[in-house]
Amino acid sequence: MEKIQHNHVQAKGLKLHVAQIGTGPKVVVFLHGFPEIWYSWRHQMVAVANAGYRAISIDFRGYGLSEHPSEPEKATFNDFVNDVVAVLDSLGITKAHLVAKDFGAFVAAMVGILHPDRVSTIILLGVPFLLPGLSPLQSQLHLVPPGFYMLRWMVPGGAEADFGRFDTKTVIRKVYIMFSGSLPPVAADNQEIMDLVDSSAPVPPWLSEEDLAEYGSLYEKSGFRTALQVPYRTMMLPCGLDDGKIRAPGLVIMGEQGYIMKFPGLEDYIRSGKVKEFVPNLDVAFLAQGTHFVQEQLPEEVNHLIISFLNKHCE
Repeated sequence: MEKIQHNHVQAKGLKLHVAQIGTGPKVVVFLHGFPEIWYSWRHQMVAVANAGYRAISIDFRGYGLSEHPSEPEKATFNDFVNDVVAVLDSLGITKAHLVAKDFGAFVAAMVGILHPDRVSTIILLGVPFLLPGLSPLQSQLHLVPPGFYMLRWMVPGGAEADFGRFDTKTVIRKVYIMFSGSLPPVAADNQEIMDLVDSSAPVPPWLSEEDLAEYGSLYEKSGFRTALQVPYRTMMLPCGLDDGKIRAPGLVIMGEQGYIMKFPGLEDYIRSGKVKEFVPNLDVAFLAQGTHFVQEQLPEEVNHLIISFLNKHCE
């Protein structure tokens, strides 16, 4: 961890925080989800660097140590895509392997379609290859209960009021505990999402209090304005790329205990092979005990899958 270097690069008029370790022409760019940050890839960055790759982890605009856009409420997934390309340009990187988690999967998939010449491979964790608008799952969306956290957080002002009752570290603690479960977080009509988890509940054993403090301090700096806009308030807006295909080799790593596996239609989308209509050259790995945060929970297993896949496609 102490060998990870930190700096900022200019991207579309904003200073974006970039963490790096390793050197050489083989580059792996890590894209975080929510409530994560560059730090959520700490185990993978060191591992791929030790395997001979240059590892780069980005804080998206409005997250962590990166600057906010001037109007966070107008941020889009396209902005995040442009930021990834701008970081590559700023660092003089022609082509990279993308490793993405959670909503970062949307960003990586969009980069793969819009900028195929910049992408060597794409590895996704926790969320399969999908685009904003969730087109392949549309026929199942009516089954999502109204108290589901995503629907609650899509409403401007709702999450802000809910989160605002607690300090930032407590919000992150609650979300980590909630998202580590095997059931989708759903609140009753008279209940707030944050009240699904008791403030005194223990964090998962693979997340230390030091880790939690790191996340808390980073989100104290950034707040949640951009984080609630992207992904939650733009997730259902189609991006116009549904007819596109990703030609780069892909790998999806899913924890079978992850709550997202219970999202209507998602598991069938993966297991039936329908996802391969979008990404023809795709491998899929399921980790039986894995949760949504599989890269932090089972780093050795995930690192082995990632490095084996990278090496296979770097020969």
